[in-house]
Amino acid sequence: MRNLGLLIICFLQFSCASQVKEKINGVSFVASREKVGQHHVNEILNIHANHAAVMPFGFIREIDSPEIIFDTERQWFGETKSGAKQYIEILHKNGIEVMLKPQIWIWRGVFTGTLKMESEADWKNLEASYEKFILAHAVLAQETNTALFCIGTELEQFVANRPIFWKDLIRKIREVYNGKLTYAANWDEYSRTTFWEDMDFIGIDAYFPLSKERTPTVEQLRLGWQKHKNKMNDLSEEKGRPIIFTEYGYRSMDYTAKKPWLVDRNDDNVNLVGQANAKKAIFEEFWSEDWFAGGYVWKWFIHHEKAGGGGDNRFTPQNKPAQEVIRDFYEMY
Repeated sequence: MRNLGLLIICFLQFSCASQVKEKINGVSFVASREKVGQHHVNEILNIHANHAAVMPFGFIREIDSPEIIFDTERQWFGETKSGAKQYIEILHKNGIEVMLKPQIWIWRGVFTGTLKMESEADWKNLEASYEKFILAHAVLAQETNTALFCIGTELEQFVANRPIFWKDLIRKIREVYNGKLTYAANWDEYSRTTFWEDMDFIGIDAYFPLSKERTPTVEQLRLGWQKHKNKMNDLSEEKGRPIIFTEYGYRSMDYTAKKPWLVDRNDDNVNLVGQANAKKAIFEEFWSEDWFAGGYVWKWFIHHEKAGGGGDNRFTPQNKPAQEVIRDFYEMY
């Protein structure tokens, strides 16, 4: 009987360890020109967020350029290391955990997933530049006791073409940073990412196409999630890692779930209901799943009183019905 009791205890401990105990109810905290004050953080607390992604930036001048420029006086305060540190410290002061998520911006907004060098020499230069960029921020994450560090965002061609570099980079990050690691794979990239076993979380930027309806209902959106959700669940089980949505969000516009990744500024239609429905559907489908760890809504500006609103069709849920959906679900979980 004693042995049976020990087996039951071990089983329960294993079962609990494999489940996510508290959801990451996060916001993607957009870098600003200035320091963050308490009144800015209060608005995050008001929606019951317990996590925030802080996103310093490095810049590449051209798609085929191997040099990453970062932490310069010409950047906005929040894009620099000192800015990220200030953001992290005030968030921590308020009991909000942080994912430090250094990102690359290519001139004119070229998609980072297409970043690819044409020669071995340029690949080596890009690797050296990216290593310098990412390790500098890994050290910052360690110094600030940041809970989660994202080693890259939507870099499909870089990851696919240089697998040995990424394995070595992860090892070097582990040498200077003791927290949890993830990588933010694009929705159509994550199944081919080769190093999930080396991460603590499978990170996905969740811009999956779900519905071709102008204003999809919650039921239509939940149906659209099923094939994607099943694949994610299978991958989580295969790799033994929980999944987080390193970004998730929808624009407040018509057909918001048809191509959720769209960022063009030509469409001027506003559809607040579609955005709210899409938020509700993602919460109802994922937040109760044991293998799902939560996510970071895209995106949240520090000047809440000026952000979003009824006439805005961008991604932010601020001052829109979608904000109330987020608040209610974050309070629940």
